[in-house]
Amino acid sequence: MQLENQLEQSIFKALCSLYGTEVNASQIQLQKTKKEFEGHVTLVVFPFLKLSKKDPESTAKEIGTYLLEHEPLISKFNVIKGFLNLSIATQAWLQLLDRVHSDSSFGITASNDNSPLVMIEYSSPNTNKPLHLGHVRNNLLGYSLAKIMAANGNRVVKTNIVNDRGIHICKSMLAWRKWGEGITPEKANKKGDHLIGDFYVLFDKKYKQELAVLQAAGKSKEEAEAASELMAEAREMLRQWEAGNEEVVSLWKMMNEWVYAGFDETYKKLGVDFDKIYYESQTYKEGKGKVLEGLEKGIFFRKEDGSVWADLTGDGLDQKLLLRGDGTSVYMTQDIGTAKLRFDDYPINKMIYVVGNEQNYHFQVLSILLDRLGFSWGKDLVHFSYGMVELPEGKMKSREGTVVDADDLVDEMVATARETSRELGKLDDCTPEEAEKISRMVALGALKYFILKVDPRKNMTFNPKESIDFNGNTGPFIQYTYARICSVLRKAKEQGIVMPDHFNKNIELSEKEIALIQQIVQFDSIVKEAGAEYSPALIANYVYDLVKEYNQFYHDFSILKEENEAVKIFRLLLSTNVAKVVRTGMSLLGIEVPERM
Repeated sequence: MQLENQLEQSIFKALCSLYGTEVNASQIQLQKTKKEFEGHVTLVVFPFLKLSKKDPESTAKEIGTYLLEHEPLISKFNVIKGFLNLSIATQAWLQLLDRVHSDSSFGITASNDNSPLVMIEYSSPNTNKPLHLGHVRNNLLGYSLAKIMAANGNRVVKTNIVNDRGIHICKSMLAWRKWGEGITPEKANKKGDHLIGDFYVLFDKKYKQELAVLQAAGKSKEEAEAASELMAEAREMLRQWEAGNEEVVSLWKMMNEWVYAGFDETYKKLGVDFDKIYYESQTYKEGKGKVLEGLEKGIFFRKEDGSVWADLTGDGLDQKLLLRGDGTSVYMTQDIGTAKLRFDDYPINKMIYVVGNEQNYHFQVLSILLDRLGFSWGKDLVHFSYGMVELPEGKMKSREGTVVDADDLVDEMVATARETSRELGKLDDCTPEEAEKISRMVALGALKYFILKVDPRKNMTFNPKESIDFNGNTGPFIQYTYARICSVLRKAKEQGIVMPDHFNKNIELSEKEIALIQQIVQFDSIVKEAGAEYSPALIANYVYDLVKEYNQFYHDFSILKEENEAVKIFRLLLSTNVAKVVRTGMSLLGIEVPERM
């Protein structure tokens, strides 16, 4: 915010002049004045008491008096204990708003060919089941983070790593081969990922039945698991896949294609996409190669059973398995291989992994290993760690078939949005096509906003009913406010009101109007902070605060019925800029805003 920069420079000069010494810029702490006090910006005076050798009130008064005499931005000040509350002149607010108005991409920093390249990995599904509520949070966080990083002037590559190999994939394949009777998504009239997920659940059901029979015959749980013929068949299928058995590989390709088609549909529903998709079936061999290379260079060591390990005890961790004794890879090996391929494909400056907090240790280890293997960005990789998401009813368990399916969730949200909007009369003036489009926009806005407004690091409960509410801190409340502003601006146009390119600098502003301008001009610093903190929640809650401020203004002040023409034009331009910032802010969350509602 340019105003704060100017104030900081003036305060720096004031301290030099008053106390004959320079201060560290970090000591100048400015914050928004609390609503119960007069003023717009507050300076915390306590860090300067050693310089002034006076009490907090006297120090604050001295600094305030100097600023009032030397800084045109300041119109008056007051002191509350060790806090100097500064009131900013109306002219300064209007100049700031003028800058916002003349900048069509306010808050967004464009990238160029020399900008840092940030790669963001999100989604990371398995091809044995459809996307669920946990994936929804992951995808929405990853996609929004990509937009926020791009808004901060970075070149961004959105990437996905698909877990398309391993014993869990073979369980679905084996169940389809044994009990599928040649069923296809077309024959079943079902999305491919859902169909394969059904067979994953079926395998688990049959496996449990087999274990129950073996345990009833006197075997312990461990003995029954070791004797399971079904699990032995799944392991054999995995061995055949790794050996390149044509029939198994052909089945694997066919079933994966069904799943990918289903995933693409879900991604489209959620409004997320990727620039590059990697597959673990392609990366695990690369990983094995890098691990063996590290072994040759003495970075890793081999144990007597032939397994390869990394010794991380010097980093305060333990020893980490990288290749099993039989030469097969583990997840860490695959991640190393994926990193190698990505580094081959792109000149990455920063790598961000959007993965749940249960993998915190994994990424701590991966960072050290990549650094040892010579990846320049390995040491500074970012694990964007987020918490679990649940529905009010409880946790999700995918193997038991009680997963909260992403497609079902979106469809239910659209139906609820449609019903709620109709009950409230929000769709009365819409054609059926418009009504359906708005219902979908509101549903996805509700879902995305409810998830993104929460600090990503926290576990959260997603409440579908609570999220589709046209009041409170919700997506629909923000969308409705945006549509309300669009309606006001349409009516102004119908009345023949022509909007000028600049604000009239000779009007007086109320404190409510100043508060709204102050909120608007903070947007660019909020976008920067969200990029630095990797936090879509900062954008979400900022937009809500802006909209809440605007609604109070809308309630207290007339716009189109204002008799003073200059004031009317000012309020219309003010509304235009609120709408612009809301639209930009919501787009950084991947949320559309309707112009009619």
